[in-house]
Amino acid sequence: MGDSVSKKTEGETRKQLLYRVIFGTDTPAGKRFDLILITAIIASVAAVMLDTVASLSALHHERLLQVEWFFTALFTVEYITRIYCSPRPFRYMRSFYGIVDLFSILPTYLMIFFPDLGFLLVIRLLRVLRIFRILKLVRYLSEMNILMRAMMQSRRKIFIFFSSVLVLSAIFGSLMFMVEGPENGFSSIPKSIYWTIVTITTVGYGDITPQTPLGQVIAAVAMLTGYSIIAVPTGILTAELSQEMFKEKKANVCKACQRGGHDVDSSFCKFCGAEIRS
Repeated sequence: MGDSVSKKTEGETRKQLLYRVIFGTDTPAGKRFDLILITAIIASVAAVMLDTVASLSALHHERLLQVEWFFTALFTVEYITRIYCSPRPFRYMRSFYGIVDLFSILPTYLMIFFPDLGFLLVIRLLRVLRIFRILKLVRYLSEMNILMRAMMQSRRKIFIFFSSVLVLSAIFGSLMFMVEGPENGFSSIPKSIYWTIVTITTVGYGDITPQTPLGQVIAAVAMLTGYSIIAVPTGILTAELSQEMFKEKKANVCKACQRGGHDVDSSFCKFCGAEIRS
């Protein structure tokens, strides 16, 4: 009876130790584990990328494949260990990181039956997001929330803007199709609209160019229109972002002097020096 209790206690201690190292970042061992893990992730993705280079793949395909299977075995053991030591295994498996961890190893096994799926291993780069926990960057998530709220607030204005640009592109594209025609590369209205979008966005691939004087005039107007409207979505988002930042500062009010305007990460009032409590 005593041996079984001691074995149980030893097993629980081992699980707790593994959990502290694998899931935690507050201990030196946990930080080292995560840094080694991120290094392995980057190395495995680099091997997949190098295998897509024809000259390297011809010489080192088998070696790169062995490297990939090594990392897959390593990540599989890590995934099983996470399930083993997690207090709530199913909660971990359903979490964002749990799903990413699973999908980072599945392509290699599916590659046995579907070879083209091997390049999906770049999904492993999502696991590098764990560096946010290691470097304590989670504190900056509040600023990211401000940006996300600003984008959500401006989504209707940006949608209307892009709808207007799409209408302008259809008009310019139709004009170019009528003026230039298939003999100058504008073989259809959709292809002409493609040229217009490329021109308005100032990318200008040069694969299709107007040849007639009237077509060049229309192209010049399209280019000027692109330069005129390119700053519109930036202005919309900037205005909404300023409002969200103002709201955030206004909400951070000192309980002692009832004055706002503090930064999000402020611990003390800049007017009276009292501690700011949320």
